[in-house]
Amino acid sequence: MESGSILDFIDNKTILVTGATGFLAKIFVEKILRVQPNVKKLYLLVRATDAKSAMQRFNTEAVAKDLFKTLKEKYGTNLQSFLSEKVTPIAGDITYENLGIKDSNLIQEMWKSVDVVVNVAATTNFDERYDIALALNTFGARNVYNFAAKCVKIKLLLHVSTAYVSGETPGLILETPYRLGDALNGLDGLDINVEKKIIEEKLKELSADETSTDKSITLAMKDLGIERANKFGWPNTYVFTKALGEMVLGHLKGDMPLVILRPTIILSTYKEPFPGWIEGIRTIDSLAVGYGKGRLACFLGDPESTIDVIPADMVANAMIATMAAHANQPGETIYHVGSSVSNPLKYKGIQKSGYNYFSKNPWINKDGTPVIVSEVKVLSSMDSFRRYFNLRYLLPLQGLKVVNSALCHAFSGTYSDLKRKINFVLRVVELYKPYLFSKSFYDDMNTEKLRQVVKENEVEANIFYFDPKTIDWEDYFLHTHLPGAVKHVFK
Repeated sequence: MESGSILDFIDNKTILVTGATGFLAKIFVEKILRVQPNVKKLYLLVRATDAKSAMQRFNTEAVAKDLFKTLKEKYGTNLQSFLSEKVTPIAGDITYENLGIKDSNLIQEMWKSVDVVVNVAATTNFDERYDIALALNTFGARNVYNFAAKCVKIKLLLHVSTAYVSGETPGLILETPYRLGDALNGLDGLDINVEKKIIEEKLKELSADETSTDKSITLAMKDLGIERANKFGWPNTYVFTKALGEMVLGHLKGDMPLVILRPTIILSTYKEPFPGWIEGIRTIDSLAVGYGKGRLACFLGDPESTIDVIPADMVANAMIATMAAHANQPGETIYHVGSSVSNPLKYKGIQKSGYNYFSKNPWINKDGTPVIVSEVKVLSSMDSFRRYFNLRYLLPLQGLKVVNSALCHAFSGTYSDLKRKINFVLRVVELYKPYLFSKSFYDDMNTEKLRQVVKENEVEANIFYFDPKTIDWEDYFLHTHLPGAVKHVFK
């Protein structure tokens, strides 16, 4: 590490962060501002029409959140003055050349001053339109690299990906790169330019069809994404396009120091700026919301499978540590930031914690009555899920044009509404299946080596902690994550 210190590295540095109003990026930005007030400048790329709108988004979607309350307590009335000196929100979009920044003087200024580029911008929707996902997750990554390559002081490009670029590959997944054109199933012909052409032709075909609607075009583009992902061995559009983004960066990197950080399922903060902060419904929290509110009749997933989760502040700390460790060191390094090897958590552990928490802390309905939860039925295979779903929903629906009591239990609405909702449930189950029945374990040898280096400085080891072995999962879910999800996510 430069000067052997993470804090010393951040001192007087200029950092560009894309996707700056996203969940993880905000935690990353808040951490740097809190622990190293001598950072020179944080350029925050925000999707907005102009600088004023970018500033407004940063203030309303970041500074106004509870996440920034520790900084508010620290600086009081001087917070805005501090932020105006250190933070410059920029209107832009990584799907465009020069990141969509329209001010040529600002672009020149950034090329002269930026030391580190951190790319967090992405669409994380498993079922995203293919044109949107490829533009953001793949070609967006290329645009970020091209911008970073023009920064004369560039010391590192840090790209946040996902551990699930490995798809449904079972066993131990190593921290190794994917090369351009390598399909998970070994199929030849994977080419990002071909994929772009397929999208263009499909959109042209859909536009020419007079019966097409915005809704039908969106569904067709979603289906195309799943089809192309499955063709080359990936389970969904998100992980497919993220894998392609990694390939592009690895191909282009040249002498630029490149870190690709692959987190697993990101949960609420473990400790900082306070325990339990979360925003939006993360992957497994959709289960917590449904269960806690009494709307979940069953859990789908193998109780004995390992589900890889990691608190968000640990991911942010690992990001910052990799910046200091790899600055000015040409080459590509992959980091898995997760827990399945270091401190594995079984799916049944989450189920147990959910029951224990909501039994003692029931959700209160609008009418003031508590929701009484029970130990729900666990469907431990897709076959058992299909049998259950067929008996409970599909068979009663067949031939009926009215809602019967079995369907009323889960849904409400017209026959066509019910059919649409059932199809939606089946689609979501297929999308989440790889994570509910995962047989993958994400090797974190590189991350462990980095943890050992950070621990050599005792003070900084306490500031930039990211060791999942320190987590008692039952205690974390009962006293940190689930209370945090109820406070910040349940509506």
